[in-house]
Amino acid sequence: MAEQARKNSLWRTFHDKFVVEERFMEPAARMALYRTAVVLMAVGALLFVVTLMGVLQSNTGPWGPDESIRNWLLSLRSEALTAVMIFLAVVFGPVALPVIVLVVTVVWGFAAKHAWRPIMLAAAMLTGVVISQIILAIVQRSRPPVDLMLFGADHTFSFPSGHVLGACDFLLVTTFLVFSRRENPTSAALGFVGAGIGIVLAAVSRLYLGYHWFSDALASITLSLLILGAVIALDTWRTARIPGERITGELSKADTPGD
Repeated sequence: MAEQARKNSLWRTFHDKFVVEERFMEPAARMALYRTAVVLMAVGALLFVVTLMGVLQSNTGPWGPDESIRNWLLSLRSEALTAVMIFLAVVFGPVALPVIVLVVTVVWGFAAKHAWRPIMLAAAMLTGVVISQIILAIVQRSRPPVDLMLFGADHTFSFPSGHVLGACDFLLVTTFLVFSRRENPTSAALGFVGAGIGIVLAAVSRLYLGYHWFSDALASITLSLLILGAVIALDTWRTARIPGERITGELSKADTPGD
């Protein structure tokens, strides 16, 4: 009996931490989330395809406003601004950002009543890494000239920008997962404005330092919109409940393992 009770307690702990994560809302609110997810994925997919086609038609060289934006940013270069841009590149880089994500997900996972949202964040970040690596290998676009790079030479492919995609995924998905549980639309709007500012800074730093074309950063943003839409759809499907629907977290005695 004691062993069975222990197993039941362990199952209950696991279930409450990793399985249960539910919130109630009106049908119109849930439908609005689904519509938002579809719009984000559709817009992201369309813009990415347009950007990709343009890059391919240019033989993976500069496309559209790439050169004009690059030349404008080069004209702004200064010692102080370069230091700021290098700091941003390090924060959103392949060493610091994964550490930040790991710390956030682990701390959030232990501190939160349910681990669903930090798991979703980690999954979204991993999805972005996998997608970007696949596209990089397929498109094989060369970076801007190495002699104008300000933080060491980089001979890897540039489309899409991994720095920008990582920053977008982290900022947008985290903002949604945090503010989707709050009823104050103003705080959510401010959160997404802050995320947008961070994304712009991450993108500008990569262009300013000479490592990417504008279309590389644009492609990353569009892919992140796709990932954000998928996160919203999955999170809504898994957690959003209309009053009166069965609550999966409330296990009956008959549902309990071993009974």
